[in-house]
This record gives sequence, structure tokens and C-alpha cells, in this order.
Amino acid sequence: MSEKPKSIMGGTAADTSGSIGIFLCAGALSLVLIGALLFLGLLLSRGADAFVMRPLVEWKLANGDVELVQQLDISEDGEMRARMSNREFHANREDHMRALPSDIVSSSIPEDAVLIERTEHGPFHGYIDKIDDDGYHVRLPGGSLHFLSTESVIRVHYPNQLSWWGRLLTWFESVWHFLVDDPREANTEGGIYPALVGTALMVILMTIIVVPFGVMTAVFLNEYAEDTLFVKFVRISVNNLAGVPSIVYGVFGLGFFIYGLGGAIDSTFFGDSLPAPTFGAGGLLWASATMALLTLPVVIISTEEALRAVPRDLRDASLALGATRWETLRHIILPGAKPGILTGTILAISRAAGEVAPLMLTGVVMSAHKLPLNGEFPFLHLDQRFMHMGFHVYSVGFQSPNIEAAEPLVYATSAVLLLLVLLLNIVAIKMRTNSRKKLQGK
Repeated sequence: MSEKPKSIMGGTAADTSGSIGIFLCAGALSLVLIGALLFLGLLLSRGADAFVMRPLVEWKLANGDVELVQQLDISEDGEMRARMSNREFHANREDHMRALPSDIVSSSIPEDAVLIERTEHGPFHGYIDKIDDDGYHVRLPGGSLHFLSTESVIRVHYPNQLSWWGRLLTWFESVWHFLVDDPREANTEGGIYPALVGTALMVILMTIIVVPFGVMTAVFLNEYAEDTLFVKFVRISVNNLAGVPSIVYGVFGLGFFIYGLGGAIDSTFFGDSLPAPTFGAGGLLWASATMALLTLPVVIISTEEALRAVPRDLRDASLALGATRWETLRHIILPGAKPGILTGTILAISRAAGEVAPLMLTGVVMSAHKLPLNGEFPFLHLDQRFMHMGFHVYSVGFQSPNIEAAEPLVYATSAVLLLLVLLLNIVAIKMRTNSRKKLQGK
């Protein structure tokens, strides 16, 4: 039997050569997981909170005003932030207010208080006196009477009459309408359906473009090209392209795809429409092509690593049995590298779905009246501008005329974008898992 190592003092020395490194690695992993969980928790909780139907509270203020509000939060000094809506009836069109407990003379929760979602001016808080064929005769908390036409009313809620079950059903209904409705009021109200569809179409079209080009490039570099100085230069260039700022790709897409290719296509095939551009302006096709160029280095590098991982014995055995080089590539090498190729696809999807800067130059808009995919021939309109969820978050959060009203939508849209990326990644991961099982004969 081998003896345990002795320490200088004569005792048995503890084997701590790898303990510190293991501890540091485990600690780093723990910090990453904690940070990721905190980020996901904050985003999802704030996003879910945007659809909670809060009760309407009637405040009688010390200055004589009466407001019907939904209380949002309380700061450390006791100041309460609340949404009072009815912006068209306030001098500065504000629909949020802040008040200290000393500013509120009394508060109550009237059972007949109503929240009305409208096509403009945001929600209405008040009371309904009468409903007829023309619309709603409503009353503000202060007592003044007004009329809302039927066309301007989308939905009517009585928050103070809802049970716990009713609030839960209302939450799911609000989430559904957020996903399938069009935005309103400069994107501060309504849903994100055009942005959701635009993001999904752009990612799918980008994937269709980048995967074939990336795989073919990697196959040529790894399987056919000689290890010359030029090939080494190409590999270095590809690696460097992965670190180029995304806005540079946007500038390239604007100059090459839109003004170059798009302008040539317009002069050749759409001369009758000039000077109005068809493909010589930003659109879904050029935005997807720009994002494909942005993610191309990721796919090339991942595919090359996957091709190198295929055992050399399999290649030699295939060639020894009389298979040609192309047959070996098609039936042995590419199926063996498929999980790695799908890994590169996952990384490309994750990056492309969240990028905004290149899209601002190549086709994304703040508001789109028509979807790129609709019932008009040719059904998929590649020349049409589109909405994107990443840009939607930016426009709502930083360019909205009413930041406080738009804040919940920023969290909600970010949560949906995250879930969309996770869904696309899950599909790709499932495909990769199935490929691995097939290779292992399971």
C-alpha cells in the first residue's frame, strides 16, 4: 500500500490541491444562477403585475379634489403613487398622481366604480349613470357628467365587484388581449400583436438565411480548403466579425442591402413605381439579411467545431468502404455534426431576437398599420416595414409621451420577448436532443 504524503512537521498533509479551485468554480456558478434567477424573477413579476386588476379607491383630497385611483405603490417616506386616468379632463393630461397620507382627507372603495378601456385618452375611471344605443353616460368622481360613444369603448370592468377567482380570470383575459391586440395611444395602451408577429417572422427568416450559408462556409473551410495563409486569414476575419458592434452591421445593411441591392432591384423590376422605393427602403427582407450577417460568424464557428468533433475513424471507414468524399460528408460527417450545428443556431436565434440597433436602420418602425404576413397576395410582404419587440421596448420606455403609463408595458413586453426567445430555443434544443439520440441509436 502506498503511504500518505507526510507534511514537513511529520503529520499527514491534507490533499487541498484542487479544493480551492472547486470552491471558486462552485461559487461563481452559484452567483451566476442567483443573478439569473433574480433577473428572471424581477422581469416576470413586474410583467405579470402589469395585468393585475387593482381596486378603484376614491380619494377626497385636502385641496377639495376627488379622484378615483388605482394605488400602485408606496415609497419609504409614505408617499403613494396612483393612477387616476381620465387624462383629457386634467390640465396637463396627466393620469398619475402622488399623494402623502396628510393630503388624503378620506378614502373609500365604491362598489359601482367602473374602469372603461377606450380607444383614445387611456382608461376612464368613474361611474356609469346610463347606457343607451349611442353610448355611455358617465360621471367623474367630482360629479361632472360626460358621454362616451359606443365606438370609443373597448371593454368595461367593475374592479371592486370582482372576487378572487374573478380577478384571476380578468388577469388571464388581460394577458390574452395584450398578446392579440394592436397597440394604442402611442404604444402606451393596447397589445403587442404586430411586434410579436414581426419579431417571430424576422427570426425565422434570418434563420432560413444564415444556417445554409453558415454551414456551407464551415464545410468548405474544414473539409475542402487547404490550410493556406488565405484560409487562415479568412478564419481570423470570421472570428473578428463576431466582435464587431451590431450598429456597424446596421450601417452596412443600409448601404449594401437597401441602397445597393434594393436600389438595383427597384430600377430593374419596379421602374414604374419610382421614385417611390419598393425594395430600396427598409423592410423585413433587408432587416433579416442584416441580422443573418450579424449571426453568421457564430454559426460558422459552431459548425466548424462540430465538424472537427466527428471522429476521424468514421471518415476513414466510410472512404475505405468505397464511399465518395461527398457521400461521406452527406451521410457520416453532417449527421454527426448536426447537434453542434443546432447549437450554433440556438446562439444565433438568441442574439438576433434581442438586437435592436441594426433594425433601426434597416426596417423596424414604431407603429405598423399592416402586418408583413397577411391575406393579400403574395401573403408574405418582404418589402414591408415591421414592428419588433426589442424596439417596442425602447420606444415605449424612452420615447413615450407618458412614461409612467408605459412603464408596466415595458416589463410586460420584455417578459414576452424573453419567453419568445426561450420558446424558440426550446424547439432548437429539442431538435438537437433528438439528433443526439438518433446518433446514439436510442
